[in-house]
Amino acid sequence: MVFKRYVEIGRVAYISFGPHAGKLVAIVDVIDQNRALVDGPCSGVRRQAMPFKCMQLTDFVLKFPHSARQKHVRVAWEKENINEKWAGTRWAKKIEAREKKAKMTDFDRYKAMKAKKMTCRKLEEQYKFALGTGSSSMN
Repeated sequence: MVFKRYVEIGRVAYISFGPHAGKLVAIVDVIDQNRALVDGPCSGVRRQAMPFKCMQLTDFVLKFPHSARQKHVRVAWEKENINEKWAGTRWAKKIEAREKKAKMTDFDRYKAMKAKKMTCRKLEEQYKFALGTGSSSMN
């Protein structure tokens, strides 16, 4: 598989850790090999220098000129519907599921375990019934 996520002007990145963790930003300018000038007009991140170690590049690229003002970045962001596209990715769904699982209480984990057991039991009954070896007590 060929690497296609290059650092470029307009590349949207996900901030993985730091004070703005979990937010999306657009790369406005590359400062040096370790840092970039980023701006997140629709995610609440002000224009600032940020190390590449904090960022994970996404597949989204915005079209705006080099060192564009925040207004131009916002227009390009809204034109491309980045927030909706991001919410539809597997990456975002996985992060959301991880956060939801971390917020579960002990009783929620118990209910999930019982539901999982019930689902497995029903599937096993259907499988045995389909093979003809199970009892005909299916509802």
